[in-house]
Amino acid sequence: MEELQLSGGDLVPDGAGGFCRLEGSGALVQRILFKLTARRGMFPFLPRLGSKLYTLPREKESNRQALAAQYVVQALEDEDVTVTDVVYSQQGERARVNVYLDWRGEPLEVTAQIGGTDENS
Repeated sequence: MEELQLSGGDLVPDGAGGFCRLEGSGALVQRILFKLTARRGMFPFLPRLGSKLYTLPREKESNRQALAAQYVVQALEDEDVTVTDVVYSQQGERARVNVYLDWRGEPLEVTAQIGGTDENS
C-alpha cells in the first residue's frame, strides 16, 4: 500500500509539483504513528480511529504501563501487525511510548510522544 508522506503534519513536496510517497514498512510505520497519536473519538465518522494514549498522564502511575499496552493493541487492531512489547516512560510533563511490532517477520519500532496534561478535555 502506498501513502503520502507526512512530516510534522504536513505533506512532503517531491520537488516536481507533487508529494513524496511511502510504501511498505515506511507507509505502515507512518500510519501506525498516526493511529497512536490521534485521539480516539476525535473523528466523528471514524470513532474507532486513534488511541487513548493521551489519557495516560491522568492515570495512576502504577496503571500506566498496562493501560499503554492495552491502548496500543486497541488502536492497532485493524493492522496486519503483532504487538510484541510496549514500554511507557515519563519525564515530567512528557511521556513516551515505545512500541515493538512484528510485521510479516520484520521487527519494527515506533515511538509515540505524548504531551503533558490535557487542558482541553
